[in-house]
Amino acid sequence: MAAIIKTYKESVPPLRFIGKKYLNSDRVNGTFGAKWGEWFENGWFGTVEKQFNGNLTEVYENGNAYIGFMRDNSEGVFEYWIGIFMPEETTVPEGFGFVDLPAGELGVCWVYGKESEVYQRVGECKERLEAAGFAVNTDWCCGTNDR
Repeated sequence: MAAIIKTYKESVPPLRFIGKKYLNSDRVNGTFGAKWGEWFENGWFGTVEKQFNGNLTEVYENGNAYIGFMRDNSEGVFEYWIGIFMPEETTVPEGFGFVDLPAGELGVCWVYGKESEVYQRVGECKERLEAAGFAVNTDWCCGTNDR
């Protein structure tokens, strides 16, 4: 069973999320797992990482994470992005999209377990963060596939 290991607040500078956007129609067997597989098979994480010549953990604490970034957009359409948080103004490689984010604080919840079990703990992560005094804004939510 997946377990929540820790929760904490992380301050981050302005960031640019670089990745690819997917919609519900892109799910395979109900998940985006096949899309993650494409990222690894095609070396897309490396393509994005090449845009910054440095150590991403020096930009922000969890800079070594690959991100699943999701939201319901202003039209109520679910978006699921896969990519990496990069320094602001990082050049976006051809074929990729981006989202610029202001400096702020992230509520971080580490969940350890099998992929199929981790997603079942998202609601509990929100509850734990709120119980620890974090104001949780769910305009965007993200999960990582830590390297």
